[in-house]
Amino acid sequence: MPRMSTTGRWAAAATLTLAANGERRAEIAQLPAGLPDVETLFTFMRDAELRFETLRLRLEERTWVARDEAVRFHELLLQHPGRVRVTTIRPEDSTLTNHDVWLSDGEMIRTYRAGHRLGTFRPWRPPVAGLDGRDLPGISRAYHPRTSLPPNSLVEMVVHPAGYCQNVLATGACRIVGSELVAGREAVVLESLHPRTIEMAGDRPEHRLVLAVDRETGVIARLEERYGDIPSCLVTATELAPDASIPDSAFTLATPASAAMIY
Repeated sequence: MPRMSTTGRWAAAATLTLAANGERRAEIAQLPAGLPDVETLFTFMRDAELRFETLRLRLEERTWVARDEAVRFHELLLQHPGRVRVTTIRPEDSTLTNHDVWLSDGEMIRTYRAGHRLGTFRPWRPPVAGLDGRDLPGISRAYHPRTSLPPNSLVEMVVHPAGYCQNVLATGACRIVGSELVAGREAVVLESLHPRTIEMAGDRPEHRLVLAVDRETGVIARLEERYGDIPSCLVTATELAPDASIPDSAFTLATPASAAMIY
């Protein structure tokens, strides 16, 4: 039977659990047998990145807009602490320049847009100070990831789902609706009905989000967005491999001599 949320709005996205040595640790090591309640699932998801040292992830993103269906692939290689490579591929372009790369070592960020032969090299921007004070209410405190990903990106939402749970999913009527397999792995399925997050045309009462959460890691393995019976977005993990072997060479970026550096 589906399990509806009976708790108040979840606001623990920035709550940290520390081990005796001061290091961060997951508050919930693993989900209990059966289906969890919504609050337990959100807390489990918040600490997803603490359950692996490396992650190899490939996402297929399909969006439906007025013109047509669009497809993107997002490939993530992550190694704690700080090392990240994100490659975004546009499969409708069959050329060798159909991709963008975002690369970080935790201090510097490199990007390269192959289609335009443009690159950047810049330091990380420091986070805004004062957003983690213990005197602030939970919903106002910022989550600081162990390894930062491209801000406001799909891979960030999938691997660091704390803010998405608190600021989007929890604004709607949430319930656990079952389980399924995604990328050959067991996942818990959650539904959020009419989450109201923006005062715009997209903020509609028939808005529905359904996502599958990887039961081992807490990473979002599948996300479907619908307005009534009409789909607008579907994201599916076609590969999800925690603690995979990733060579050091994966975190290097070679650009052609003709590439221009903007900054």
